[in-house]
Amino acid sequence: MEVDLHIHSTASDGGLTPEEVVRLATKKGLSVIAITDHDSVDGIAAALAAAEPFPSLRVIPGVEINTDIPNGEVHILGYFIDHENEELRHALETLRHSREIRARKMIAKLGELGIDVEWQRVQKLAGGGSVGRPHLAQAMFEQGYVSSLQEAFTKYIGRRGPAYAERERLSPAEAVKLVVRAGGLAVIAHPADIDSLEKLVAELKGVGLVGVEAYYNGYGRKTIHWLVHLANKYGLLTSGGSDFHGLGYDETPIGGIEVPLDCARRLITMAEQREKVVTR
Repeated sequence: MEVDLHIHSTASDGGLTPEEVVRLATKKGLSVIAITDHDSVDGIAAALAAAEPFPSLRVIPGVEINTDIPNGEVHILGYFIDHENEELRHALETLRHSREIRARKMIAKLGELGIDVEWQRVQKLAGGGSVGRPHLAQAMFEQGYVSSLQEAFTKYIGRRGPAYAERERLSPAEAVKLVVRAGGLAVIAHPADIDSLEKLVAELKGVGLVGVEAYYNGYGRKTIHWLVHLANKYGLLTSGGSDFHGLGYDETPIGGIEVPLDCARRLITMAEQREKVVTR
């Protein structure tokens, strides 16, 4: 278990700071990790700096962009992005603002259901990072409205829950293009439940998609085989990770998904090759 290409920090809805993520990864003996916060690159500089004393650990700068399709969501991971790219940062700031508006709407809906969640507490739980539904779930759990974070999603704030609210999002193609323009490599995240996945993958490859996340929480051998086959069919890379948030509930730990080391090697090689082309 040397590779984890899907990790969140307090820059979005994670419970550990970027520095704490790096220290935990080194403690567990990982060799390659990626910081992929939701709609935020604010934790990358801190993670890269924290990793400098640990030459055995490589930190890939990343992001996870949430997008919408008619029947659900598609998340796009961006690896080796230029986290100082002005267009990327502006777009992510707009998305984070829409998250705050959505959170306020959901708090109002929860209030109508007799669940009193304070916006100030949600902000404090976010710690200055991107506000997400897990912060609402934490606040609900703290006040005893739910017995677990999962119950908050299942009963109230999940996509089909009575307190759910939509927010402004990019389309999957727009997110892929944004990652590419920021110098990154775009990979479709945890895709097994996406309707018409092959059609979407074919479309996104046309605008710059380079990979499929095939190794993920709950994916059995059959699902992994299907996703690897799909990636191979379209000449795409495979990636994988824990989707670790560190919020103190039952979740896969950092490095808890068996991701082949070759996934990271191929991703790094592609990034290096692109860098050579750009600098020529």
